[in-house]
Amino acid sequence: MTAGQGAPVALLGGTFDPVHYGHLRPAIELLEGLGLSELRLVPGHVPPHRPQPRLDAAMRCALLETAAADIPGLVVDRRELMRSGPSYTVDTLAGLRRELGPDRPLCFVMGSDAFRGLMQWHRWRELIGEAHLVVTTRGGDTAPMPEALAEWLAARRARHPGELRNAPAGRVWFHPVSRLEISATAIRGLLARGFSVQGLTPDTVWQRLAATGLYGYPQASRATGPGRLHPHYD
Repeated sequence: MTAGQGAPVALLGGTFDPVHYGHLRPAIELLEGLGLSELRLVPGHVPPHRPQPRLDAAMRCALLETAAADIPGLVVDRRELMRSGPSYTVDTLAGLRRELGPDRPLCFVMGSDAFRGLMQWHRWRELIGEAHLVVTTRGGDTAPMPEALAEWLAARRARHPGELRNAPAGRVWFHPVSRLEISATAIRGLLARGFSVQGLTPDTVWQRLAATGLYGYPQASRATGPGRLHPHYD
């Protein structure tokens, strides 16, 4: 591959079950901090290394598109939903690389926990040939990485984010993002008990979750009606 051409495109995968501000705020910080042309949110169809999502792919994607609609630079990419079987990142990156061409800088975003387990990923050594790896870090994250991974990283670690623009792939950049103590597991638990998740996810997403009871009891939304259902305690 030759020197990079144009602002980088980044890809952030996940189950988004459901999407919340813990996904969206770091995405915005990456867009601005790395000068990305766009950040593609890629909902996974069949994640190979974690429990299956509660919601089906179509609903998770619809909620994600609702959340991203008002944030310039965020794009929902449905490519993994079009494939059957497990969603392997190396296949997703190879497909996007073919579309972008050999010279466009491409970044794959992953959390620091995921990076520490990189050597267990399917065909992990091929990832760096398709894209840069952008590892998001949060305050207080001091867990060590495996020695073999640290040795692999040494020759590939970027010293400045500008290096992501100068080549289409091949570098690893650690980027700090805000630490938001929000999890999809906690949101599902609140909804299952009939409590509101307003403030944890965009109002457009919360209203739909509250009205339909996708993860548990329906709730009358303060934004859409005068009444509210009382939480259930069973």
